[in-house]
Amino acid sequence: MIYSIKINNIDSVNEVMTYWSDDDLMELLTRFSYADVEQIKQEDLGSYLLMAITDFEPPEAAAILLTYKLSEYLTEGQINQISHEMLEDKVCEEYPDISLHAALFHINQLLFKAYNGKFPNAKASIIEFSLTTQEADALPATKALVLKALAYGLSDSNIIKRLFEEQLNGTHEFAEAENIIWDLDTLDNVQFRLLISEYWMKQDDFSRLEFETEITDTVEA
Repeated sequence: MIYSIKINNIDSVNEVMTYWSDDDLMELLTRFSYADVEQIKQEDLGSYLLMAITDFEPPEAAAILLTYKLSEYLTEGQINQISHEMLEDKVCEEYPDISLHAALFHINQLLFKAYNGKFPNAKASIIEFSLTTQEADALPATKALVLKALAYGLSDSNIIKRLFEEQLNGTHEFAEAENIIWDLDTLDNVQFRLLISEYWMKQDDFSRLEFETEITDTVEA
């Protein structure tokens, strides 16, 4: 099946504040020992949280955030280790379990902002593109299909192409796609917007911005 892809815009961002809901911010303020949380105006919750975080030592603050978001997936020992590693390394890009990368990114960037750069600055890409086909029996635009389509426009040095060649060509299931792409949105199944770590995909990785590629509905083993 032939797909036409056009990259319309690529933005590099170092925070996605919509990730943290007002309920998140209020709960975190409580965990960071801020009194009278209910008295804070909704629009001021984020700035108050940043101030509250800096009352703690960086590894301790990191551990509080990691516990809040990832205690179901990480042990206390892992949280303690990561809370110290985050000061030196981009754990949100290097951690072996990529299903945790998105949460680690948002935690890292909140700490980066609170401590004025004491933590490494990780970045994400927001990519807006169109994906169309003239064939009536089009495949669903899953994260796996989108990555297979976009891969044709990426340079050979891109890490997705180097690590997931068999997944991209359809000979292996591409389960990793669900966590490589953090968010994928569309209103009309033609124009799409995705959020992804720059570790996986950034503007410099694209060798072309408009292209066609063939994607087959293979039986993946």
